[in-house]
Amino acid sequence: MFAWLLNLAYLVLLLAVSPVILYRMIVLGKYRTGWSQKLFGLVPPRSGGGRCVWFHAVSVGEVLQLQPLLDALAARQPDCELVISTTTATGFDVARTRYPDRQVIFFPLDFSWAVNAALARIKPSAIALVELELWPNFVAAAAERGIPVALVNGRISERSYRGYRRIGPLMRRMLNKINVLAVQSETYARRLIDLGADPDRVHVTGSIKFDRVETDRGNPATTELRRLFGLNDSQPVFIAGSTQDPEERLALESYLALRTKVSDLRLILVPRHKERFDDVARLVADEFKLPIIRRSRLPMPGSLSGSPTETGGMPAILLLDTLGELSACWGLATIAFVGGSLTRRGGQNMMEPAGFGAAVLFGPNTWNFKDVVELLLSQDAAQVVPTPGELTAQLEELLLKPARRDELGNRARRLVTAQRGATARTVDLLMKLLPEATSLGSRAA
Repeated sequence: MFAWLLNLAYLVLLLAVSPVILYRMIVLGKYRTGWSQKLFGLVPPRSGGGRCVWFHAVSVGEVLQLQPLLDALAARQPDCELVISTTTATGFDVARTRYPDRQVIFFPLDFSWAVNAALARIKPSAIALVELELWPNFVAAAAERGIPVALVNGRISERSYRGYRRIGPLMRRMLNKINVLAVQSETYARRLIDLGADPDRVHVTGSIKFDRVETDRGNPATTELRRLFGLNDSQPVFIAGSTQDPEERLALESYLALRTKVSDLRLILVPRHKERFDDVARLVADEFKLPIIRRSRLPMPGSLSGSPTETGGMPAILLLDTLGELSACWGLATIAFVGGSLTRRGGQNMMEPAGFGAAVLFGPNTWNFKDVVELLLSQDAAQVVPTPGELTAQLEELLLKPARRDELGNRARRLVTAQRGATARTVDLLMKLLPEATSLGSRAA
C-alpha cells in the first residue's frame, strides 16, 4: 500500500512537470533518451549469471568519481560484474565512454513497477548508491529481494538534512533498510544517525573524491591536452572551469585586463553544461572579438604547436568543449577558478585543481562542497573571491606574486595527498556484503 501511495504522488508530480519536460525535449533537445528504462525499468538484462554489484551515480560528477572504486573492487573481485546506472543523458554518455567494458543503464524512476522490473533484469548481488541517491520504492524493493544496499561516499548537506527532517518517519523507514552507510565525514554521520540510521551501520570512510584526484601534471591525458592546445610549460595559464553564465564573461574581462601586465597569459574556458558550448564560443568570437580554438574541432592529437594566434598577435582563447576532459585539463592551470560559485549553483569540484597544485579560487557560493571548502580554507590552500568584481584583483595578485601563488598551490596538493584512502575503506565494506549477497541475490533471482 505504501509503495502505491508513493506511485500516486510520483504520478501527480510527473504530470505537474510534464510541460517543462516536453518543452526541454522539443526545444532544447534534452530528456529524449532512455524513457523505457526510466518509466518501466526495461533495462537490458544482464548477460552474466554470477555475482554483480550495481552502482548508481546520478550524473557526470558521480560517474567520474566511481573510477577508483570500480578499479579497486574489480582488482579484488575480478569475477564480479559491475553495472553502472545514471539519471542524466550526459552522465550516461560519459559512463559509456569511460567504462566501455561495463553495462551502463538509466536508473528507473521510483515507481514500484519500474524498480522491480529493473532489479529482475539486473539481478544484482549488492547495490551501491553514490552520495545520497535514496529512493524509497527502490530501496524497499531491494530489501524485499534480500539484496544488500550500501550508500557510498555519502554526504548530506545542511539544507538536505533540514528537508529530510520534515519527512522523518519516511527517512527512518528507508535508512533502516540500508545495510551500510559509508559517509565522507563525522558531520554527515551525525546527521544520518539523527534521521534514524542505525549507528552500527554508519561508517566514516572519507571521500573517494580525493582518491581519484590526479596529482601528476605529467600524466598522459594532461600532456596530450597541452600538446593539442599548443601550450608550453613556462606559460601562466588561467582556467575558468565548470562555469555558468556570467562567469565566462568575468573570466574574459579579467584576462583582457591582465594581458597588459602578463603578456604570455593564456585563458582556458570550460563551461559546465554542453548546451552552452556554442553560446560561449559566440561570446568569445562575436562579442569580445577574440580568436578562439575549440577542443572539439582540433583535427588530430598533436596537430598544433606553439601558441596559435590570429592577425594582431593575440593568442587564442581556448575552449574545452568536450565531456570528461576537465579533470585532466586542470593540470594545465597555474591559477584555477572553479565555477558555479559566483552564481547560485553551489560550486563545483575544486579538489582536482587542488591536487595538481594550482592556486585555487572560487566564489562564496560553495555549499555543494562545504566540507572540502572548509578543509581547504582551514589550511590556507585556496582563496575565496567574495564578489564578481574582485576576480581581477585576486588574479593579478597571484600572477604578480609567484611566491604566494606557489605556496597556495603546494598546500592544496599536500592536503589532497593526505586525505587519500577512502576507496580502500569503502571496498572493504562492500566486500563484507558480497558473501551474503551471493546467496540472497540467487534466491531473489
